[in-house]
Amino acid sequence: MSVRRRRIVVKVGTSTLTNELGNSDLRNMEKLARVLSDIHNLGNEVILVSSGAIAVGAHKMHLDSKPESLRMKQAAAAVGQCENMFLYDKFFGYYNKTVAQILLNAEDIRQEEKKENLSNTFEALLEQGIIPIVNENDSVSYTEIESEEKLFSDNDVLSAVVAVLTRADLLVILSDIDGFYDNDPRFYKDARLIGRIEEITEETYKLAGGAGSRRGTGGMRTKLQAAELATSQGTSTLVTNGSRPEALYDIVDGKKIGTLFAAKK
Repeated sequence: MSVRRRRIVVKVGTSTLTNELGNSDLRNMEKLARVLSDIHNLGNEVILVSSGAIAVGAHKMHLDSKPESLRMKQAAAAVGQCENMFLYDKFFGYYNKTVAQILLNAEDIRQEEKKENLSNTFEALLEQGIIPIVNENDSVSYTEIESEEKLFSDNDVLSAVVAVLTRADLLVILSDIDGFYDNDPRFYKDARLIGRIEEITEETYKLAGGAGSRRGTGGMRTKLQAAELATSQGTSTLVTNGSRPEALYDIVDGKKIGTLFAAKK
């Protein structure tokens, strides 16, 4: 397989990391780690942006439902982040890969000195062949959970911020559907997958509709926001289904899959 070596940011959502019962989806997480490790072995630099801390933490804490109060959301995030990193360290370790945890607040991007330090940290890790795993620092920051002053909106936008910060060649957002459709495929059987979008317009946003999976917070609208940010800074963005991580091989090989939002020159 001929692969052009490049820097790739992969965002994986709660719907990919957990099953319908709220448990960690171990099979999907192991497959994701294996595929990303293999892509890394081909000479690519890989950054993983991972959601799921609150959902995983809530289940491990034996909560009956997703927490509503800020204090419980932050507690669940603290527990879930620990669980997720334990599993990632274990699964990536099977393939002789070292991972690092980076937790971000909005201030880390807004303040120029922190932003530069963060960029330097990413560069140092990637130079050492380490795979950074990124999430919002929900256990200490309230702004990204329920404040009106959100910078990231959710981890879709966070992944775009990371892609821009690290000057990535490609951002891949793994969702619970196959890509961007001209209608909601859950309700319209004749919905058509759009393979490539050159420009994101108001009409594109109208097609996006509302929220996505009930286990996560992101819908297609936040993925459009992420794609708009990343492509405006020269990073192509691809949205596809996360239930089959092996599709990442086709993506890095340049095959047509999901929806590609073309980077602006």
